Amino acid sequence: MDDSITPVREVFRQFPVLLVAIFYLVSCLALGVFARGLWVRIRKYRSGRPARRLDRLGARLVEAAGAIALHATLRKRNTFAGWSHAVIFWGFVILFVGTLIVAVDHDLLKPVAPTLQFWKGSFYLWYSLILDLAGLALLVGLSMMAVRRWGWKPPQLDYTRADRAPGEYSRRGYVLDDQVFLWGLVGVAITGFVNEGLRIVADRPSFEVWSVVGWQLANGLSILGLTPAAASRLHAWGWWLHALLALAFVAYLPYSKAIHMLAGLANLVFKDPLAGRRLPDIPEGAERMGYAGLADFTWKDLLDLDACTKCGRCHVACPARAGGWPLSPRDLILGLREHAEAVLGGGSWWHETPRGSGRDGSVTGSVVSSATLWSCTTCLACIEVCPVCIEHVPLIVQMRRRLVEDGIGDRTLTGALEKLGRFGNSFGEPERNRARWIQELGFSIKDAAKEPVEFLWFVGDYASYHPAVQKVTRAVARIFHRAGLDFGILHQGERNAGNDVRRVGEEGLYQSLVEHNLAALAKADFKEIITTDPHTYNTLKFEYPAFGGSFRVRHYTEVVRDLLDSGRLPLARRLETTVTYHDPCHLSRYTQMTEASRAILAALGTRLVEMERHGANSFCCGAGGGRVWMSSVGAGERPAEQRIREALAIAGVACLVVACPKDLVMFQDAAKSTGNDKRLPVRDLIELVEAAVAAEPSALL
Repeated sequence: MDDSITPVREVFRQFPVLLVAIFYLVSCLALGVFARGLWVRIRKYRSGRPARRLDRLGARLVEAAGAIALHATLRKRNTFAGWSHAVIFWGFVILFVGTLIVAVDHDLLKPVAPTLQFWKGSFYLWYSLILDLAGLALLVGLSMMAVRRWGWKPPQLDYTRADRAPGEYSRRGYVLDDQVFLWGLVGVAITGFVNEGLRIVADRPSFEVWSVVGWQLANGLSILGLTPAAASRLHAWGWWLHALLALAFVAYLPYSKAIHMLAGLANLVFKDPLAGRRLPDIPEGAERMGYAGLADFTWKDLLDLDACTKCGRCHVACPARAGGWPLSPRDLILGLREHAEAVLGGGSWWHETPRGSGRDGSVTGSVVSSATLWSCTTCLACIEVCPVCIEHVPLIVQMRRRLVEDGIGDRTLTGALEKLGRFGNSFGEPERNRARWIQELGFSIKDAAKEPVEFLWFVGDYASYHPAVQKVTRAVARIFHRAGLDFGILHQGERNAGNDVRRVGEEGLYQSLVEHNLAALAKADFKEIITTDPHTYNTLKFEYPAFGGSFRVRHYTEVVRDLLDSGRLPLARRLETTVTYHDPCHLSRYTQMTEASRAILAALGTRLVEMERHGANSFCCGAGGGRVWMSSVGAGERPAEQRIREALAIAGVACLVVACPKDLVMFQDAAKSTGNDKRLPVRDLIELVEAAVAAEPSALL
């Protein structure tokens, strides 16, 4: 062959017109199957109720593109899986773009404007190099994923369900889908390289040395004795095998796990950055609250179901599943997906027939049992760790709302809600007792409804009424007083802020509490709100603005850090001791505030040793979402007890530090129940602050 010719190659090498026509016919058939599957899914989404997710569309696209390009959500918590997927993703994208380039050059420009063809010369050489490297990267990434899935067998890829016994379900379809997806891509990549090697052996153009993988493969085939004539014959068969595998993958995509390639990308675009932190209101004109069936789902809810990649990150992060309750966020989403496919269409080729999937589309209490829904602690671990931003918690709360309206719930939960409705607190205490803890202080605290203050302290129920927490509340007051902070409280005017009431699903009661608190706050003269309760912090900051209450809200740790930094709170000594710190869910995940507490611990002179799960990856104490008011227990060890054991695994730890009233109660109880209350004291951060500023040494630690 003359090597002086312009570098290029024939797309349909030595193919008669009939075979070329057959290829285009098969391609149209594959694209038709793809389009049909995609349309069925789009039709399913169109059946959903409206969702306000089309605002800031330009910014949404830019943010999603950045997350996809950097693989930020996939690398979080699992660097190996993230980089493996990144290599697969970019290898696939480059190969796909390469295919489009050939189509544009050969199918569009060649017939109508051959002088504009560009797939030749230097462009072709660089094209060959880049696509060979992309194909190699794809194979490397797929090999890494195969080793991880079938070699290492991490627990998140175990399809064991949390809500059923092993004999009650089958996940063989999902396993088969995983295998077809991975080995299908491997087959496409390998046949592409083999086909390239055969072509090079047959023609041996010197410029094909730029096809670095294909050239070396061709050298190997030649060494094995493959002649150019034999390679030419085999190339024809190899070309068709590669083409049919690639076209089959295109047709297969919308009916399989591969749909996440499209649905996951769309989900990143239409995500709610405050999902779970700010729950949806009841739509105007709604006859009933919450979700009973698929007819109540929005198009975004239905998109969430298809976006799930079955990666299992939410499955292993969920404290309910870890505690033996019948909830796995992954299984909840997959069960709803299967049900939606059975009722609305757009089904995958492989899936389990869901239990209770009647053609009426009902889900609450059937497809998803009430026990599953009441298991959730609404800790947001599932949302925070999900690489495609599925919004599990709002969906669970919507179904809980229907359970509450239908009177289906835990007996002790019902009692707590009744007390909240009658007394404004879950303890059933009279409102006049809300500020009784002040009596042991030795100084008064301003009533913010009667005189102006700089800081209004929204104390919260547990801090006001629970005996174990009241001493911490008094410590906060003493520190504020010592620092000369101008602060006050609402006294009897305050009621439960409603954060957990709303996450239980009692939206009517929540709005009643909001209305009362906003009226009390309107009577007060203040600049900003402080709270010691992260649950209160969240709803005041993210949810009250929708009801007309926009305030600057801070957690007490933010204020104490400022007092220490400014010198308004001088320390009498350094606490030379080893501690570990538990990040409350409503600080670390809900409000992304993790540094203030650590800055305080550093200023106090403690040696902080982190537990494996910390920061935004913190484990839940098990109290959130109304679980603190429920009597049902899981089949396993409680999350709080698991957390105590995690802290005890740290050598030399003297104290578990918390910054949430519910955490204090849950972990002190867990320490006692596991017999570790003497070995591992549980202290609120403010207790350490008070020990460090006190004139006399403290026996706190």
